[in-house]
Amino acid sequence: MKYRHIYEDLLAHSQKKQITVITGMRRVGKSTAVKYILQNIGHNNYIYLDCERVEVRLLFNGQNYEGIKAELEIMGVDFSSPALIALDEIQLVENLPSVIKYLYDTYNIKFIVTGSSSYYMKNHFSESLAGRKRIFEMYPLSFQEYLVFKDIPVGNYEKHKWQPLNISWYNRYNELYAEYIKFGGFPEVVLETDKDDKTELLKDIVNSYIELDVKLLSDYSVSEDLYKLVKILAARAGNKVDYTKIASVTGINRQKIATYIQLLEYTYFVYQVSPFTKNIDKEISQQTKLYFADTGILNILGTDQLSSGQLFENTIAAQLKTQGSLQYYQKKTGQEIDFIFDGKIALEVKETPIQKDKQTLEQRADAIELKQNLLIGRYPSESGFSDFVWGGNL
Repeated sequence: MKYRHIYEDLLAHSQKKQITVITGMRRVGKSTAVKYILQNIGHNNYIYLDCERVEVRLLFNGQNYEGIKAELEIMGVDFSSPALIALDEIQLVENLPSVIKYLYDTYNIKFIVTGSSSYYMKNHFSESLAGRKRIFEMYPLSFQEYLVFKDIPVGNYEKHKWQPLNISWYNRYNELYAEYIKFGGFPEVVLETDKDDKTELLKDIVNSYIELDVKLLSDYSVSEDLYKLVKILAARAGNKVDYTKIASVTGINRQKIATYIQLLEYTYFVYQVSPFTKNIDKEISQQTKLYFADTGILNILGTDQLSSGQLFENTIAAQLKTQGSLQYYQKKTGQEIDFIFDGKIALEVKETPIQKDKQTLEQRADAIELKQNLLIGRYPSESGFSDFVWGGNL
């Protein structure tokens, strides 16, 4: 089993009474994370149940909670000593929060649960279990994790994070980073060696997401409209969300588009970046920008409509998203800064950055009173300019 950075925190929290909640997109590695915890929990009094199985859903939809306890005892859980119950995809069982609350409050039970909907996990699920849980969000692999999954020595990777370009380091990992940009960070896609099979896996991830998650989490049939919408959104990745234009192209009304994008965001398929409004004035655009959670998916949906610059910017957005908060800045005049990271660092993304890009960024950052700024690039320029952070080092 390949190790991921989040495992350390998950294993530490598994020793606490609080419910461990793992949320993130389907096939991002939540179930594997749970199995890692179970392998290292230090005792055998545990059970793993997948709520995608109909018999599991029937069990937990019961109204007799002591009857549910009795069924779990038959399955091997010893309620007379500390026990662990791991439940996958809990958003599929409407009654589960009540069952978990009862067992948690009544017995010495540790719960580890996963789900694919941030709205459900942070709102509906959280409301009934206030103070009893901690939420961990899982994302596709970071580039450092990608190297680990490829069995590439990462050595002193941490030393180079967020540091100016080191050409030797760049030459060592550049081709791997190009593959990471193209195929993204879903674990099973990274582990697949054949490029055609990688593509087929990505198509299957998109299809299973729409056919399984969307249908199970919504009370309407949206498959065709949603697929049409995500294709349009992919071509516009990194741009501001203009509901009127999207409605004109797709034939879907504006209200439905807003609802669908909200659903896509709740299920970690896309996320929106809001404008930076430290100084609120009329020059700040209030529209959000939209990015995809994984560039492999973006590539599949965008086909030949995406520019290499769009793809690189989305890669950077996805890398940054897991590390802190993201905003963007833009005036009505068109002057912009690609990202404001954690409200204090101005970041500009250029495929091949040059000295002029650095000067422009500094001027625009000064104008909104941000003292820190960094240029992020993919390729070194022929001029030898190196005062930028290589994307693989984020």
